[in-house]
Amino acid sequence: MIKLQFIGNLGHDAIRREVNGASVLNFSAAHTYRFKDQHGVQQERTTWVDCAYWERTNVGPHLTTGTQVYLEGIPSLEAYVTNSGEPAAGLKLRVTNLQLLGRRREGPRQFDDDIKEINDAASAADDLPF
Repeated sequence: MIKLQFIGNLGHDAIRREVNGASVLNFSAAHTYRFKDQHGVQQERTTWVDCAYWERTNVGPHLTTGTQVYLEGIPSLEAYVTNSGEPAAGLKLRVTNLQLLGRRREGPRQFDDDIKEINDAASAADDLPF
């Protein structure tokens, strides 16, 4: 099995869909890698990942544009042709673990309390009764 782990920021609010009676959240997350090239010039490269999270907790309302998340899951590549006719590929992730980390430009107290409550609920939901 191949597993992908990364920390990124959501590019748009999560969209909830119902599939065969189950709730799935779809969203995009970006990770930006900063480095210096061979000439010492600062560069950055952003990788976008299309994500699908089969929701077990009510985390959807907190997955909004700019939210920083830790994501873990099973990656796949999807080949497609751009509008200009060029071949391209997109990275997709079936999320198996999601943790809210914070938000840019938002007061820390209320959001941090919400994150703790959601992450505690998710941990309790993962506990097996035996």
